[in-house]
Amino acid sequence: MDAKGDTGDERIAAVAARQYGAISTRQLAAMGVGRGGIRARVAGGRLHRLHQGVYAVGHVARSPERDRMAAVLACGRGVPGLVESSVTVLERWGGAVSHRTAAVHWRLLALESGPVDVLVSGRQGKRQQRGIRLHRSTTLLPAEVTLKDGIPVTKPARTISDLRRIAGRPRGKGGITQRELRRAIRQAEFFDLPLEPGTGDRTRSDLERDFLRLCRRHRLPEPEVNVRVGKDLVDFLWRERRLVVETDGYAPHRGKIAFQDDRERDLRLRSLGYTVIRLSERQIDEEPRHVARVLANELAP
Repeated sequence: MDAKGDTGDERIAAVAARQYGAISTRQLAAMGVGRGGIRARVAGGRLHRLHQGVYAVGHVARSPERDRMAAVLACGRGVPGLVESSVTVLERWGGAVSHRTAAVHWRLLALESGPVDVLVSGRQGKRQQRGIRLHRSTTLLPAEVTLKDGIPVTKPARTISDLRRIAGRPRGKGGITQRELRRAIRQAEFFDLPLEPGTGDRTRSDLERDFLRLCRRHRLPEPEVNVRVGKDLVDFLWRERRLVVETDGYAPHRGKIAFQDDRERDLRLRSLGYTVIRLSERQIDEEPRHVARVLANELAP
């Protein structure tokens, strides 16, 4: 059906316009466009191959949004033609932008060149393709996928959870640094995006968890975490040594008012006989041995 000619081109263009110029062979087949029709349109310059089973309609100008949409179309096994209100986003598209690419899509990390991360449920999904980093998960739930700007993407809580799994891996294998992970979490909090609940160690951020790991790695005495001293809630406390450590990420401590509040807290704590040490994100990341030595001296009998 529709082996050649312009029949159906307007419908094809209308669907592709909602998908940043990309369309899949499954969608074309649902509109009655068979292999002959696809070959004719490729020969005529109306379709341009992006991935196996995915084409750009009309032109080949790239955009981050088209790359993401095309990657989902290439990997997902959604059901073309389903009405969005009748099924979940995951059921319709069969996959979603995820991991670093999802973090970029939510504006939690900066855009970088590289493959598009796509997550599919279970063991489904086509083989790896150029320009796509395919992830498979047996724990992906329909409730963890949504549409943002018309593109299927994992929700912020799932995105952060996936980022935690790849933190520390080599960049070439899709990994991110611990600093990038914290930056993504800070941005999510800044945009007031819902995130997963905290862990059971009373820490409230990844920076605090990194500091706790630093203490354990260098065999420092275990501090109390997020406890009150007088009227103030402190990050870490060694009560017997009357030592307080505050880990200062950027988001909670930016601005003149926050700066003044921190100094007032320090004076109150010192008036109660506590030593206060403030550690920056960079110091915890890049100078862990120096930090450990300073703390060991403070905690020495």
